[in-house]
Amino acid sequence: MKLLAGNSNRALAEAIAASLDMPLTRAQVKRFPDNEAWVTIDENVRGEDVFVLQSTSYPANDNLMELLICIDALKRASARRITAVTPYFGYARQDRKVGGRTPISAKLVANLITRAGADRVLTMDLHSGQIQGFFDIPTDNLQAAPLIAADVQAHYAKPDDLLIVSPDVGGVVRALALASRLNAGLAIVDKRRSGPGQSQVANIIGDVSGRRLIIFDDIVDSATTLCSAAQSLRDAGAAEVSAYITHGVLSGAAIERVNGSSLKELVVTDSIEADVRIAAGGKIRVVSCARLIGEAIRRIANEESVSKLFD
Repeated sequence: MKLLAGNSNRALAEAIAASLDMPLTRAQVKRFPDNEAWVTIDENVRGEDVFVLQSTSYPANDNLMELLICIDALKRASARRITAVTPYFGYARQDRKVGGRTPISAKLVANLITRAGADRVLTMDLHSGQIQGFFDIPTDNLQAAPLIAADVQAHYAKPDDLLIVSPDVGGVVRALALASRLNAGLAIVDKRRSGPGQSQVANIIGDVSGRRLIIFDDIVDSATTLCSAAQSLRDAGAAEVSAYITHGVLSGAAIERVNGSSLKELVVTDSIEADVRIAAGGKIRVVSCARLIGEAIRRIANEESVSKLFD
């Protein structure tokens, strides 16, 4: 097999390649002066099983076009099978019609990837599981829960007083999966959305008084909702509040917002390339998902079970 990396997250691509003990495929993924993407693959891929590593994070449209063009280049170079590895699948939050005359952009992106020539998709913690059904090709949705559970166990010496918190009703299944792995209880933040990125905590389901809480979710974007939930939990008597989020979008002033919040720490994976401001210090820590994705790639290439990773 071969690994081809776009420009969205070179550090993660190199870490995945290192975990598989193989080099990245030689290629040029560049831009013309007018910012059009241009791809040239500099080695033979005929008959190969090729994995294209490219998150469709910010700038989402540019990274998506790079992914599509890489897939097209491989298809025209007679690759045997092409797997789009998108640790972070952009447009996932646009997975349904929220009003009249609005798109379902996640389905559109799924169609684009399929029509470009991908034979399979490998992603991680989709915003909603039904997005797998938007693809007409096999789709593996990795779970970050085992990775995050291991990090929690390594950093929390006494897990007896831990409580996993779902930041909304829709994330209960995800939070419950982590709680089950840690043998911890579950609480739910009941919030009301007034618009995109805007919400208000209406109620907290569960006794959080005196407990150490871990909020678990798939995406943190502006961090406004996360910081608001953390403050509400502290006001309800929680001893401390941390957060583990799979995809750290962290747009705008999110990093400064987190550093100034009541959160003890925010832990994200490197599914999206970390902002340079995170390395400068603060409350945000990054854990790598390279080994998890690398093992999934190895299993797909060897026609082994991917679901066994989560047993």
